[in-house]
Amino acid sequence: MSDDACTTCRRPLPACVCDRVEALSTTRRVLILQHPQEQDALLGSAQLVVASLPRAQLVIGLSWKNLAHALGEESVDPRRWAVVFPDREAEAGTVTTRAGATLDVTKLDGLIVLDGTWSKAKTLWWRNAWLNKLSRITLAPKEPSIYGRLRAEPKRAYVSTLESVGAALTLAGEPPEVEASLRRLFRTLVQRVRDAKLAPEALRLPKRTRPPRSPRPASGEPAT
Repeated sequence: MSDDACTTCRRPLPACVCDRVEALSTTRRVLILQHPQEQDALLGSAQLVVASLPRAQLVIGLSWKNLAHALGEESVDPRRWAVVFPDREAEAGTVTTRAGATLDVTKLDGLIVLDGTWSKAKTLWWRNAWLNKLSRITLAPKEPSIYGRLRAEPKRAYVSTLESVGAALTLAGEPPEVEASLRRLFRTLVQRVRDAKLAPEALRLPKRTRPPRSPRPASGEPAT
């Protein structure tokens, strides 16, 4: 770790947002399964979730036997947990069981979120068949990710881990202030990274450019 990095979050000091973290109380637990290659991501948001939510837990790896193994607990009822992962057959903004029935969100004890780029998240999904047996949360983001142009997402509906957690908690009945506070924290991180010019160019999406127009014909000259 560099001498000019925060000893808590390990981000460069100009990008550190530890001064903005506040503890947020939730009824439901949050389990973040993080792809190993996502640990050192400058713009990673999973650590912000864990720092903000006392009932959140982050586990790093590629595969686990089941939910109990991932949590490190023996007594856990997977029927009362749901994983945040898009389902083409489900209506956006709903929690559905494996059979496709809508689930009462008040019955949820916890939420599971996969942390990584979309390709890494899919890797975690396919390597852990037990996830497909859980109820599933399909989100319906009202706006694009706070990442903006700093990190590419294949679809508008795909947002950061933190944004997914916030939206899922609200959907599950937690106070909307929890999501709002998480989003403020993440927005601060993104802005500080921008201000300090720390984001690698590779993370920036190219600006949309229009194809060059053909030069206008001179007066009296026919267009081709």
